[in-house]
Amino acid sequence: MNAHIPQPAELPLAGIKVIDFTQVMMGPCATQMLGDYGADVIKIERPGAGDLSRTSFPNDHAGLVGPVFCSLNRNKRSVALDLRKPEARAAVLAMLDGADVVVNNFRAGVMERMGFGYEDLARRNPRLIYAVGTGYGLTGPYAHKGGQDVLAQAMSGVMYRRSDESLPLAVHATTFADYSAGMHLVQGVLLALLQRQRTGKGQLVSVSLLDSMIAAQMQEATAHLMRGREVNWGAMPLSGVFATSDGAVVMVGAFKADPVGDIGKALGLPDLAADPRFTTHELRVANKPALHKIFRERFASNTTAHWLARLEEQDLLCAPVRKLAETLADEQIAVNGMILEADGEVERVRTVGSPVHLSDAPVAIRRPPARLGQHTEEVLAEIGVVAGAGQD
Repeated sequence: MNAHIPQPAELPLAGIKVIDFTQVMMGPCATQMLGDYGADVIKIERPGAGDLSRTSFPNDHAGLVGPVFCSLNRNKRSVALDLRKPEARAAVLAMLDGADVVVNNFRAGVMERMGFGYEDLARRNPRLIYAVGTGYGLTGPYAHKGGQDVLAQAMSGVMYRRSDESLPLAVHATTFADYSAGMHLVQGVLLALLQRQRTGKGQLVSVSLLDSMIAAQMQEATAHLMRGREVNWGAMPLSGVFATSDGAVVMVGAFKADPVGDIGKALGLPDLAADPRFTTHELRVANKPALHKIFRERFASNTTAHWLARLEEQDLLCAPVRKLAETLADEQIAVNGMILEADGEVERVRTVGSPVHLSDAPVAIRRPPARLGQHTEEVLAEIGVVAGAGQD
């Protein structure tokens, strides 16, 4: 935890007001980062329900909010308004008139039906940066489809590409499409803020889950587009995950002048480099099953610690395959400031920090994740609206 909790005025986005209509993960992880670095993020939620992530995962603790919501919604203020009511929409328009950024991840047409479309808001507030996260893009044949992380994995080709084609197709266990798109959304907002400093004008910023997953495959996609060739780093013959007697090791046999020779020394196989099946990259690819059978037998004969030490002696890239709980307990995670803690109203919040470390703007939990509608009266008072307007 950071010893010094920076005040908003000290942070790079101090004075930036963000109106946040997002929910679940892609949008909230983006607006949380904006809040971490000083923006005043006002989260608009539905009365009685709020962001879907408040209830989308079982919460077996007496706390006011669950851990999934906590992971995505620190440093924000929560305003609960029923946007079906004209007075609530009028209140939001008053907020937007004084805002710098508005962010949503609704399906196409939802914001327009409420009167919050880009063209309408740009006329009212030409400096407004209008950021949208979608599943597939703002236009085109899939624009009105519901987007979701797993669907983006499938549609983008990410799910189909495995280190071994004999493995069954499967959902990736981490929601990296949502996270990647959320971070791209942050980049877009920051770039638009920089451009506004020169032009005085806001603009439309658009990010999609599909595009983010295509961008993540930039090497593989470019190799296909330019050469019609497959690039699969996970399928390289000198790399892989291998079970040991007490766990597993990942080894990457790359960036070495003589990787086969060095792997042979590490594994106690002095003749490996001389084996005619493995003398060239092409032969290793063709004979990968036989090569990996040798690797599996050797790694299974001793412990993870033993093999890590042997591989590191040969300056080979390697690491233990760990459970998340083991990773979170690692001293390096604490040194990197990746665990944030703060007292909430009922329970202590412990969550993941920002991977972006600024020496003069350390991230801290200045506002714990809010109760639904916790700041409604406060925010309405700031724009001169009587409390109670559109809250029920």
